[in-house]
Amino acid sequence: MYKSIIFLFFGLIVFTACEDALTVEPRDNRVTEAELFQDPATYRGIIAKAYAGLTVGGQASGDGDADISGIDGGFSNYLRIYWNMQELTTDEAIIAWNDGTIKDLHGHVWTDGNEFINAMFARVNYQIAVCNEFLELSTNAKLDEYNIPADVRADVANYRAEARFLRAYSYYHGMDLFGKMPFRLEGYDPTTLPEVRSRTELFEFIEAELLAIENDMVAPRMNEYGRADQAALWMVLAKIYLNAEVYTGTERNTDAITQLNKVINAGYTIPSVPYAYSFQADNDRNGAESEFIWTLNFDGLNTQTFGGTTYLTHAPVGGEMDPAEFGINGGWGGIRTTPQFVELFPGEENSADTRETFFTDEQEKSIADVGRFKDGYAIQKFKNVNVDGSAGTDTVGDFVDIDFPIFRLADAYLMYAEAVVRGGAGGDINTAQGYINELRERAYGDSNGNITAGQIDLSFILDERARELHWETHRRQDLIRFGQFTTSKVWEWKGNVQSGTTTPAFRNILPIPAQELNLNPNLQPQNPGY
Repeated sequence: MYKSIIFLFFGLIVFTACEDALTVEPRDNRVTEAELFQDPATYRGIIAKAYAGLTVGGQASGDGDADISGIDGGFSNYLRIYWNMQELTTDEAIIAWNDGTIKDLHGHVWTDGNEFINAMFARVNYQIAVCNEFLELSTNAKLDEYNIPADVRADVANYRAEARFLRAYSYYHGMDLFGKMPFRLEGYDPTTLPEVRSRTELFEFIEAELLAIENDMVAPRMNEYGRADQAALWMVLAKIYLNAEVYTGTERNTDAITQLNKVINAGYTIPSVPYAYSFQADNDRNGAESEFIWTLNFDGLNTQTFGGTTYLTHAPVGGEMDPAEFGINGGWGGIRTTPQFVELFPGEENSADTRETFFTDEQEKSIADVGRFKDGYAIQKFKNVNVDGSAGTDTVGDFVDIDFPIFRLADAYLMYAEAVVRGGAGGDINTAQGYINELRERAYGDSNGNITAGQIDLSFILDERARELHWETHRRQDLIRFGQFTTSKVWEWKGNVQSGTTTPAFRNILPIPAQELNLNPNLQPQNPGY
């Protein structure tokens, strides 16, 4: 959707952040609020901003005029900062750079002053505020006030459902990362501080909100590409149910299967094209899109950000790697992976599994020096090239066209298998076997990698999720759900030592930033250790 209209709203009004809420004002008093909101394009523009908040870090090209202060707009891009939280903290990714406290994430030595964690907290709250603002400005009373016709109201009703979904989606991230969060819906009062909801209370809100809007969302595969629909909603419900024991202490695996069956039966398919097509510049039209349930859309000309898939394409390129093969003008020499992740693939770098994309030429498998790019194998997953070999639309080579799949069918298949193994009702292990083998046949090109139902246990599922879904913002959450993020599993430089070590369980939740605790007395540290 917003590849074509992302900047429409920017030319109409200015968003100004104020704590965790927004005000909307005409630019240079050229139009009144009444004039502005009598224009149907305004509503489309505001919901575009709600989506754009997930893809760009500011209101100008290259993340200029950043949405949140105190950190570069490219660094604070929602997808980039969320990716850092979910991947750099795990065995799937490590970074060479010395930007601030970025290395503390992989080392598991972050504090409540970590600027990247602070940016994640602020970004989640900013995104919620944008959604709240849209809902404030599009009530029936407002539509009546501006005499909005019935045909426009139908579009606005869809936008409102999507705004509520996007708000719940960000609260889901806040719940997952931080446990408790400031909580505020429509009705901003600058004289009062937002209340705070616990992890369980956030879970209950997210569940109730998504169930309330389920029938208001556009049917699966019927919305504009890049806009959320019912299947995206079902995936978020399935995610919170699969992780419910972590969030609330009570397992909900049967409920996860119920939602996953809806997704799986909604018409998505594992494409007959190579796995690599899903992460290339033309992945919105090369066949890979048949699997995508919801994407964040990027365009090298119209969504110019140093976060998103631009980050995931440039940052892993360095050493002897040729940037031209990735459709970019240069690598940033940053992100690699650990030997423990490499070893998840049989035969490691010589695996027949095409999901293994290690670049090993003059790269050391073990990481003696975190700051040296050639220590650690590089991953060649995201490439800004089309199937025909041509580069993306930005001829300079700075920005990429690769859409990021937030949810795809492969994830639903593996979640289904896990929920079945964990005892959820309504599923079947033989069905799960069929789903997994469908993924592995794409990966291997034949049935040589197929497994039996008896091989499907939790250990296999965790490893298969890494093979299939690595670098797609799932790993931290997966490791926590499997009890292997802190006190169990070890990988290089976890605990800030080369051999790796276990870390205290309090790190399963990120700290509420100290600056936020000082600003809002309603917030209290959510766990000991920070």
